[in-house]
Amino acid sequence: MANDLRFVVKSIVGEENVIEMTPNKSNNYCCGGGGGFLQSGFTDARRDYGQLKYDQIIATGADYCITGCHNCHAQVHDLAHHHGATYNTVHIWTLLCLSLGILGPNERAYLGDDLKDVDVFHPETSLY
Repeated sequence: MANDLRFVVKSIVGEENVIEMTPNKSNNYCCGGGGGFLQSGFTDARRDYGQLKYDQIIATGADYCITGCHNCHAQVHDLAHHHGATYNTVHIWTLLCLSLGILGPNERAYLGDDLKDVDVFHPETSLY
């Protein structure tokens, strides 16, 4: 799954725009939002556990952190908000829909100013 996600991301945003975290692949760090921890009510503990992932994201200097699941998205977004970071957190499906020209206005909330107004026109979507 992780290798497939990297391929899709590189296909959408261009390989030259992808910054891998270190360590990565099977040695990557957990964000700390999974396994029910996101909804557990232990916000401070969850954020403390996620500090390693936050530091890893910040070290890339990237403008976006692309996530593959809801728990990771919510945790990584919360970590950015909590620490006052400027990176944007987006689901991979958001980028897929944006690239296909089918991302609705209400689905652009997590995009940065550089992508919020991107409108890829496809004739088949103009029918709706």
